[in-house]
Amino acid sequence: MTTLLPVPSDPALVASVRLHEGPGVSATPADAALAALHPAIRHRHTSRYPFDDRAIPDDVRVLLTEAAHHEGVEFAFLPPKHLEGVLVLIRDGEGFDLRDPAREAEQRYWTRDTSMEAPVDGVPDYAFGPTDASGRALNRDFAGTDIVPGRADAPFEDRPQLALLRTARDRPADWLRAGQALERVLLTAVLHGLVASFATQPLEWPELRHLLRVPALGTGHPQMIVRLGYGPEGPCTPRRPVAEVLTIEP
Repeated sequence: MTTLLPVPSDPALVASVRLHEGPGVSATPADAALAALHPAIRHRHTSRYPFDDRAIPDDVRVLLTEAAHHEGVEFAFLPPKHLEGVLVLIRDGEGFDLRDPAREAEQRYWTRDTSMEAPVDGVPDYAFGPTDASGRALNRDFAGTDIVPGRADAPFEDRPQLALLRTARDRPADWLRAGQALERVLLTAVLHGLVASFATQPLEWPELRHLLRVPALGTGHPQMIVRLGYGPEGPCTPRRPVAEVLTIEP
């Protein structure tokens, strides 16, 4: 059983998980659904590479939507007539970031030059992916204003398949549910041969995030823009040691 934010006075404790076992405990349907996703964990990597133009089948889209609903979160693909508007917001957010020295400094803090260090967290330079030859900002450019020697320049898909992840409210517990829903969606996508990346730029600027709440795109608070499709699997990137993020008590 998982409890989100179990100690209100300690916001750093995001969740507690109680494990049960024994003959009197049986898996619920939700537990069974999670167990089915376990094989996808080791294959789930962010792919900041060009995707194919092949459309995601409707039945797979339904499964992704249902995966988010398991966590009480809405997940919907952008209709074609609204796609370009959201792409403009993504480009605007990327431009805002590049003109903000504090954002640039924060991004540098979370990126790693692998010729200089062996990363244990953050985004290593080998995972940046190529730059988009069209100049669009489908993915955050983790290089910022720097130039990465030898970095490729490639054309990305003309009509990216983007989806919005939304919550009914916008509290810390909703942010955690959004994360849980996102993980269900991503693992479900892996099992159906899809890869994913993210566009968070307009979500980090209140004036741009507000524009994502137009009625035509659905109700609720946007928490993530997800790009899905068929393409190369992204590289494996480092994670912090389990002991730094998980405390196990008898």
